[in-house]
Amino acid sequence: MKLQARNRWRSSLVATVLMSLSLTAMGDSARAFVPMGTADSVGVIDLESYQITSTISGTINTHGSALTPDGRYLVAGSLTAHDSQEPVSRPEGVTEDEHAAHHGGGAPAAAPEDANTGRIYVVDTSTNAIARTLEVPGPVHHVLVTPDGRYAVSTHPMGGGISVVDLESGQLVETVATGPAPNYVVATDNGQSLLVSNTGNGTVSEVDTRHWFVKRNLRVGGSPEHMVLAPGNERLYVNDVDSGQVVALELSKGAVAARYDVGAESHGVGLSADGGILYATSKGGDRVVRIDLASGTRHSVSLAPAPYHLAVSPVDGSLLITSRAEARLWVLDPGSLEIVDDVSLDGIGHQISLEAY
Repeated sequence: MKLQARNRWRSSLVATVLMSLSLTAMGDSARAFVPMGTADSVGVIDLESYQITSTISGTINTHGSALTPDGRYLVAGSLTAHDSQEPVSRPEGVTEDEHAAHHGGGAPAAAPEDANTGRIYVVDTSTNAIARTLEVPGPVHHVLVTPDGRYAVSTHPMGGGISVVDLESGQLVETVATGPAPNYVVATDNGQSLLVSNTGNGTVSEVDTRHWFVKRNLRVGGSPEHMVLAPGNERLYVNDVDSGQVVALELSKGAVAARYDVGAESHGVGLSADGGILYATSKGGDRVVRIDLASGTRHSVSLAPAPYHLAVSPVDGSLLITSRAEARLWVLDPGSLEIVDDVSLDGIGHQISLEAY
């Protein structure tokens, strides 16, 4: 009897160890989080198998997304205006005056901000459950979490600026006017500056994160949207929809250093891990482009319909590209630009957030 009991204990121990190893392996995997707009969900994709492993539900028209540095939380922003009287977790410090403040001139017409607000969802990535729903001053386009993990920053195209929410307290701590129709936001590695593209006046605003003010505006021209910072933060690559180009801004000089042709309605933009290769999508031209920044060599292939948001996998450098016309995500080889996988989504995929190992 004792031998049988010992064997059962050993079997149980082996099972426990194997389960622990399995859970550890799962925890070490990398994932992509893809907001799917009016499908009111966020898809979770394994970056090794490129299979959808789960779906985050309960969101409304999420477009922007960003992970905290530790990957524990995903912040997703709703592009829909919400009635401020609805029962959401409204942070302390959000007043009607703050909702109406900082409306940049020339921004698209919208419902009054004192009647409608925006939402960001804070999702626990271990359970895919919404941990908090926070109110912000207006519909949210794109989202960023600062490198220290402290703040969630949202762009508000109808409000002419950005909002800053403290993720620990849930409080709205700042709103900063940047310009008409702010679109995208990136942060420098040290977190001391944010860069915000203003589609409405062809500028990029540099925001000081210690005192929350615009310390300079950089002229790009056209309609700047998506951006990516090169390693070392010396160059910022910005897509310009009007010209069908990606513009390289040399930040130390505050001037345009180069322009790269992409195609009609350039949209997504990304860099290889070493910063040597620029990738971009032409939504209107149904193409994806690969540019060697050292040699200037340009390689493009057809990708239809309407290649849209783009992200570079931290696992193997593959390109993840959504379609604006169909509920799908392509996985492309970063060298040849050949399609290696085609993933069906529940809706149109927007700002992709990537979790590394």
